[in-house]
Amino acid sequence: MSGSLADERLASAGQLRLTWLRFKRHKLAFISLFVIALFYVVAIFADTIAINEPHATDARRSYIPPQGIHLFDESGFNPHVFGLTGKRDMKTFKVAYVPDPNRKLTVSLFTRGYSYDLLGIIRTDIHLVGLTTAQPIDGIFLLGTDQLGRDLFSRMMVATRISLSIGLVSVGLSLILGVLLGGVSGLYGGMVDTAIQRVIEIVRSIPTIPLWMGIAAALPNTWTVVQVYFAITLIISLIGWTELARVVRGRFLALREEDFVIAAELIGASQLRIMLRHMLPSFTSHVIAAVSLALPAMIISETSLSFLGLGLRPPAISWGILLQDAQNVQVLAGAPWLLCAAIPVVLAILAFNFLGDGLRDAADPYG
Repeated sequence: MSGSLADERLASAGQLRLTWLRFKRHKLAFISLFVIALFYVVAIFADTIAINEPHATDARRSYIPPQGIHLFDESGFNPHVFGLTGKRDMKTFKVAYVPDPNRKLTVSLFTRGYSYDLLGIIRTDIHLVGLTTAQPIDGIFLLGTDQLGRDLFSRMMVATRISLSIGLVSVGLSLILGVLLGGVSGLYGGMVDTAIQRVIEIVRSIPTIPLWMGIAAALPNTWTVVQVYFAITLIISLIGWTELARVVRGRFLALREEDFVIAAELIGASQLRIMLRHMLPSFTSHVIAAVSLALPAMIISETSLSFLGLGLRPPAISWGILLQDAQNVQVLAGAPWLLCAAIPVVLAILAFNFLGDGLRDAADPYG
């Protein structure tokens, strides 16, 4: 009885329900969904998770290796890190700060640190992890520090917010352009279709590197970080809408002769209503899959541009800007932990690609 009831519910399930059931069978895509959700949780609460002020510099902290948090000592459970003490390197005669096992600094949850705006509106200084008592040189450096003594872990948390938000906003703008222009192209056909397709071909034929170099030269040096952020977001979206537009056009060409579209035309529905109310919902899952596959391309674009110095500029913090410090082989030989900035890029790109593959496979629930 229960089996027949389940079959009956499955037979009457809508497209979104069937898509979700099929998506859950794709284990790798399902896991990737939670990984991406974790990335965006980090992006939202980046300052809370960050331990040290991401812009704070201190020459004494230059290239401190990653520190581990020790959970136990001879007294039992006691989360702590070792304090830092200065030692002179007899080869370079420079003072380097290294962990001192004789100085244990207690690590606590929800401690006070630098001030920030939680969710952009609530002024607070509460951080997830911190030290209760410490000297100015001390700190928790889970991923080490860079040349200027800035905490790489804290900077990576803030960079996650900027890099992921640029990708999300760019895909949102590309989605609007792609659905609108692709839908108009597929629905009307004729000269309108030809004109839009020629525009797509022109945009896709522009060499990427010379284009970005020209844009970087055109952006005024006097622009603020916010202005550069919105300019880069807008430019990436204006270039990235073409693939989605072709996907939408192909679906509209296949659907415009369907009975439900002809019936909507006969009762006097406007072309915009037919496009948005009748045709677009019939392949929403395909659009979602296309968007999820476009997101990693947007993130890679921002990271690559910032890495090459053509995108965001310091004091902004993004994954590409963090990777700029890892360009020098001599620096990497002494501070290999700077390459940790590549880990979230790889994880995010893989997760988005696996998610896109799962959504694409689930987009046809009856297949």
